[in-house]
Amino acid sequence: MINLAEFDWTSWSGLAISVAIALVLVLVIVSIMSLLVRFSARRWPGIYTRIGSTRRRLRLLLALIATWVAVSLTLPVESARPAINQLYLIAVITVSGWVVVAVIALLFDRVLRHYSVDAPDNRVARRMRTQIVIIRRLAVVLVSIVVVSAILLTFPGAQAAGASLLASAGLVSVIAGLAAQSSLANVFAGIQLAFSDALRLDDVVIVEGEFGRVEEITLTYVVVGIWDKRRMVLPSTYFTTTPFQNWTRTSSELLGTVELDVDWAVSPAALRTHLHTILAQSVLWDGVASGVQITEATGGLVRARIMVSATDAATLWDLRCEVRERLVEWVHSQRPSMLPRSRVISQRDGAQAEKASSGAEADAAEVDAAEADAAAATATAAD
Repeated sequence: MINLAEFDWTSWSGLAISVAIALVLVLVIVSIMSLLVRFSARRWPGIYTRIGSTRRRLRLLLALIATWVAVSLTLPVESARPAINQLYLIAVITVSGWVVVAVIALLFDRVLRHYSVDAPDNRVARRMRTQIVIIRRLAVVLVSIVVVSAILLTFPGAQAAGASLLASAGLVSVIAGLAAQSSLANVFAGIQLAFSDALRLDDVVIVEGEFGRVEEITLTYVVVGIWDKRRMVLPSTYFTTTPFQNWTRTSSELLGTVELDVDWAVSPAALRTHLHTILAQSVLWDGVASGVQITEATGGLVRARIMVSATDAATLWDLRCEVRERLVEWVHSQRPSMLPRSRVISQRDGAQAEKASSGAEADAAEVDAAEADAAAATATAAD
């Protein structure tokens, strides 16, 4: 039986026992916290899973603090205590920042759940998600800066070094500003994009001649997912200095066209009637706009321009393809007279036509001569 009153805690065995006791206490505290969270999960389903990352980081922080106290009180080597305390202090500061980052992510994720982008008209939700994501990134950067600053201040003489660095900050700031000019420009451009509402997550854009959706907006670059699964990474300054198309700037509804080249035998009225039949049977049409116009009638063909509307860009693309396919099938099966035709006159037919034209001209000349002779004879008889 160990007599705690006479036991030498400042020994290696005392160190091991104290660390074990500290870990047991941490285990008890963590178990109580886990039970409380599980009990709360009955009222708020899913909370236990959502705070999983925060719980694990908090356990590590509690274990570090408990073992730090145990080691600092029972470490038998007095000369090693300052170095051990320094290491523990740095570890506690780092893990504390890690826990704060997890809490920030948890809070922002909770806010993001109120802005779903699954709705057809999700402009407000996309704007809010973009701004919240940028604010979260700024918060993480700020926490990281505070953690690094706190770690540096734990070293002896850090304040004196900071004062000496501050004295020469003018020249250093100029050099750093010139070196990081493009990076800082991208950072400010990213903040501008987030709060100017010019670009949002899940926006449909046309950049560098490519069609895609905005997948990620950071402080320095924007990731655009191209329709063929490629990813285009552009600096944030691109969207503040270069014109680009945003198809969902104010709303997701779009108008699209389908163009057909048909023969002059086309009936615009019949084309409009069949278009209405196609749209009435399609689940992709939003019922807002439709129409048929003849935009050109040159070169032996007639160009019909069909306009349709849909709720978003992806649906509009599918609707345009469906309308084009069904119109082509209808023209081919029901209205073959509308199929494009090229009229060609062969050389033989041209010669025959030219000969017939020459014969007709000769007959007409003979008739004119006979009429002139008759008129002269009539005039002589009258004299």
